[in-house]
Amino acid sequence: MRVLAAMSGGVDSAVAAARAVDAGHDVVGVHLALSRAAAGGAGAAPRARGCCTVEDAGDARRAADVLGIPFYVWDLSERFQADVVDDFTAEYAAGRTPNPCVRCNERVKFAALLDRALALGFDALTTGHYARLEAAADGGPPSLHRARDAAKDQSYVLAVVPPHRLARALLPLGESASKADVRAEAADRGLAVAEKPDSHDICFVPGGDARAWLHERVPARPGLVRDEEGAVLGAHDGAAGFTVGQRRGLRVGTPAPDGRPRYVLSLSVATGDVVVGPGERLERTRVVGGAPVWTGAEPAVGERLGAQLRAHGAEVPCVLTSRDPLAVELASPLRGVAPGQTLALYDGTRVVGSATVDSAA
Repeated sequence: MRVLAAMSGGVDSAVAAARAVDAGHDVVGVHLALSRAAAGGAGAAPRARGCCTVEDAGDARRAADVLGIPFYVWDLSERFQADVVDDFTAEYAAGRTPNPCVRCNERVKFAALLDRALALGFDALTTGHYARLEAAADGGPPSLHRARDAAKDQSYVLAVVPPHRLARALLPLGESASKADVRAEAADRGLAVAEKPDSHDICFVPGGDARAWLHERVPARPGLVRDEEGAVLGAHDGAAGFTVGQRRGLRVGTPAPDGRPRYVLSLSVATGDVVVGPGERLERTRVVGGAPVWTGAEPAVGERLGAQLRAHGAEVPCVLTSRDPLAVELASPLRGVAPGQTLALYDGTRVVGSATVDSAA
């Protein structure tokens, strides 16, 4: 097959490309320039740690040279700006809590990039995600499963990708025993990125300070911090900088009477009110989400599944109570469930589907 290898400049995508070469595919490497600076333009803020900087492009090119495959840099900065950065800003401005990595995989890597690859005659896209694809017995789209290495599993951020797109994906790292093994393999192959640190920050937010970044881009709407009874505890210069479950930076002048920490329970961008209270008031057992994506046959209402609401959060047993909107009842309460988050559903290791959280109770 003709395979396009998405190479971020990190160790995972480099090893994924190498394994695609080993499998006998005709592989071409591509690095995505996702900011104006990385694409050769001006006006973008520098970033010390990301997955799409000029330095990362150089690391990806050197890895491609070692593998002996052609290499290109594709400018997808406009698509990334519109579908990830602008979406992130708009969601926070609306009082929601998005996951930009989910959006990037959904709209850039497995949409814009894959579509361009197919248009150019490639058969598949390979990436360095830690997740597994299992072939369907009836010849239909493959099913998406958790990675063998549970600590590195990234099936959550791929749960939004529809089956017809997953059918064009190769995920060579899903069976890897550990990240240490992947790094050792990279070193054995002579790849200079073998010990390159992983990036954990939002790639387009310099220094990782999302609140400060949003403060510069979302119009300031000063408001009040209140307790659950409506008493004013403090003031703020914009509710968009807060998220449900937040503990730090609440700008509350006095401690709670019982001495317990306070958390953001809810916020209203319209009124500017941020309501805070004790952590147990964050507990939710019913989650409702819109725009569901099913990665296989739709499960039956009443089916017992597992729910995950953060990229590295714990899976909680649940019962599906509605398919559209997607609604589940959790077997045990979760704290800090916020509108805008991604709800992923599992049946064992298999990803069943996903939805964007609209409400929780």
